[in-house]
Amino acid sequence: MDYVRDYTMYAAIFGFFSFSWFGWAQERPKANWRIYIGIASALSFLVSLLGVYLSIKNWNEPSALSDNTSFTIYLITVYIEIIMAGVGAFLLIRKRAKEYIAPWIAFIVGIHFIGLVSVFNDPCLYVLAGLLIAVSILAVIVAPKLQVASSAITGIGSGTVLFGFAMLGLIRYLTV
Repeated sequence: MDYVRDYTMYAAIFGFFSFSWFGWAQERPKANWRIYIGIASALSFLVSLLGVYLSIKNWNEPSALSDNTSFTIYLITVYIEIIMAGVGAFLLIRKRAKEYIAPWIAFIVGIHFIGLVSVFNDPCLYVLAGLLIAVSILAVIVAPKLQVASSAITGIGSGTVLFGFAMLGLIRYLTV
């Protein structure tokens, strides 16, 4: 079943988090990247706003989260993600390895989408999970070679992936 409201929420939520990741990418990127990161951030924000508008307009449409079991699994998955991300970030700070916080968060966010595949009955979330996990790993490898913060690479990569999925949400909404 196609859930129109879920597709609009994909645009709203993925657009918002794309905007957030592009913001985090502003930590020590190459100077000539900043304009592109800023443009990408603005586009993500606009897509998020469009998604919010469409979500409100379609609020009474069916959603995978209308089912109590799905909603409960969704909440548990999100709470576990927040706890794991926070504990990991805390431990990285304590170990004086703050450079790895952004990749760690992206890694955990990627894993959390694996748990949401069954909630939304959307195998595309496996692709999203895999891409975010790949970004988190590549950022740790690539950032030192480019002499930028790992958050710059993680933010650009995660922001781009999430923007793509926000756009996919809009496309799916328009083609239902």
